[in-house]
Amino acid sequence: MENIILISGSVNYTITLDPGVWIFDDRRIDLKTYFTSKQADANDLEEYTKAVSKHWDREIVEGAVFPPTLKTEKKFEKEKVLTGTFGIPLKPFLKNAEPFHDATHLVVKSSDGDIELPLDRAYDLVLGFSDNGKPLDSGGPIHVYFGDGSNQQDPIKNIKLFFVK
Repeated sequence: MENIILISGSVNYTITLDPGVWIFDDRRIDLKTYFTSKQADANDLEEYTKAVSKHWDREIVEGAVFPPTLKTEKKFEKEKVLTGTFGIPLKPFLKNAEPFHDATHLVVKSSDGDIELPLDRAYDLVLGFSDNGKPLDSGGPIHVYFGDGSNQQDPIKNIKLFFVK
């Protein structure tokens, strides 16, 4: 249970975060390239629609049978998962918690001390959960990175709770 982190406080719904399952989440991002590549603020629904359309088109053209290239792609993705360094944006979890309209800040509670951020900046946070294919044991279960990558070399560690106020 020590790997479970809550988003609570001035929210309609308390959210339970379990970093152990994020490796299977399609929203995961590669932390080795995320802060260095130019980020486009894309619409999540638009990205999902494009991915589903591409898959549908592929099935129409090639059939539901997996061609050798698709098998190779899947093998590559499995290898990437086993050796990658990943994070996940905090934004969808924070949105699902539905902060109260008068909430203005997010407090990142850590055993190293608390950090208070304006709520609009908190939506840009990235939660690191994997380093070279392994869960974060040192300072984990997650590390918090600012969206601009300014603390990429020194993330916030030992997170215990996210508290909206």
